[in-house]
Amino acid sequence: MYQNFNVWFQRWFMSTNHKDIGTLYFLASFFSGLVGLYFSLIIRLELISSGNQILSGNYQLYNVIITAHAFIMIFFMVMPALIGGFGNWLIPLMLGRHDLLLSRLNNFSFWFLIPAFIFLIISSLSDLGVGTGWTVYPPLSHVKYHPGYAVEFAIFSLHFAGISSLAGSINFIATILYMRKHKAKTFHLFRLPLFVWAVLVTAFLLLIALPPLAGGITMLLTDRNFNTCFFNPAGGGDPLLFQHLFWFFGHPEVYILIIPGFGVISHVLSKQSLKIIFGSFGMIYAIIVIGFLGFIVWGHHMYTTGIDVDSRAYFTGVTMMIAVPTGVKIFSWLATVWNGSLLINTSLLYAIGFVSLFTIGGLTGLILANAGLDILLHDTYYVVAHFHYVLSMGAVFSIFAGFYFWFGKFVGLMYNELLGQIHFFVFFIGVNVTFFPMHFLGTAGMPRRTLDYADEFNTLNYIITNGSIISLISVLFLMYILYDSFINRYWEGFFAKNEIWRPIILRNFEYSKY
Repeated sequence: MYQNFNVWFQRWFMSTNHKDIGTLYFLASFFSGLVGLYFSLIIRLELISSGNQILSGNYQLYNVIITAHAFIMIFFMVMPALIGGFGNWLIPLMLGRHDLLLSRLNNFSFWFLIPAFIFLIISSLSDLGVGTGWTVYPPLSHVKYHPGYAVEFAIFSLHFAGISSLAGSINFIATILYMRKHKAKTFHLFRLPLFVWAVLVTAFLLLIALPPLAGGITMLLTDRNFNTCFFNPAGGGDPLLFQHLFWFFGHPEVYILIIPGFGVISHVLSKQSLKIIFGSFGMIYAIIVIGFLGFIVWGHHMYTTGIDVDSRAYFTGVTMMIAVPTGVKIFSWLATVWNGSLLINTSLLYAIGFVSLFTIGGLTGLILANAGLDILLHDTYYVVAHFHYVLSMGAVFSIFAGFYFWFGKFVGLMYNELLGQIHFFVFFIGVNVTFFPMHFLGTAGMPRRTLDYADEFNTLNYIITNGSIISLISVLFLMYILYDSFINRYWEGFFAKNEIWRPIILRNFEYSKY
């Protein structure tokens, strides 16, 4: 008994195996996603109708829940799944190596994520909680408005999560650039699989973008505790300095979240259409250009701060330029599936859903890139709709597409294909009913991060809340699919009982060569 526990403990707590650590990332991401979903349901139940609902008019608690939801979904759900989970599992396999180059650093990077999550939960429960929003803007985050140590716990949570991401990024960069060289065969960089390229670019983005955020929140920490005045105008500081530092990280962070999804979708569409990805060189250059442009457009988040007209014109133009490499990727995906031998299954449905819904999110982003329009739509639900179409329908759809596509490789079993397709349609309906009406709320002028609103917005908010409940049902259905797969063990006797799913299983279980 003791020996079995010792073996189990060493495997899951001291492992340097890339597959085990990737599985741990997936489990942490799934648990964090459930916690973040719980917070989002509280938000939507409060907003189901105007007036006080379940929070009894407690604005601070409402803002704490919004802040926790954003931090959890971004730093502890999407990033661990796409970068930590898929990256750990697939990078060594795609390079033909037995593990990542720095395997102990890999273990280190995961376990730094756990105290980061604990600190974030503590920050939401201690004192008044952190009600600053995920941007942590001063002076709202100043000790005058947030006394106690809640903000400090949130800052340390971000630091620990940043250390985890930096360690993982260094590991992926070293592995891809060094271990692609093999005695028998050397991968030319431009012949690496697209997912490997996506993770490589994402790792460089993290290395460049995280230090400005770390510097900004550290300066905020000293402002709160050591009487410095980096962001305090009374002492010669400037709150806008924090916004510049934050958004120099914050905008590349969007691409840090979505670029690995680009790689996943490319593999799924290529394999499920039985065609090599169309224009793979163009796809690689598009990923690089998107990553580069992400660092020089941060000012479009600050149109309402009083920046001069010339800066507005620059940030408008450069932001719209991102549509070019993004369009290259979308047209390459469409050309890949065009006249392909498509096999309709769950992973393909999620991939097609990703392409269509991410395109909508990108188009609404072009509208917000315009300084004149953004000033009108800033801090309205239009921004919430755009952001969630990029992430809730972009990053999350790519996670599900990759999860169903590589399910057999990850788990060694197979899921029930019919249940998987039902899950897709329920989730697709849920997220669209939730977030599409937010565009109309935003153009009608409803501000975000508000606990109450005018009665004229009641109907749309009621529809949105019901959409979030449908999304909850889809998550519960996903849990049943996993339970069904593990209980019935669909891999061992699945072919004999379900010959209709045989081609789907073979395609999903095999490793994509492209």
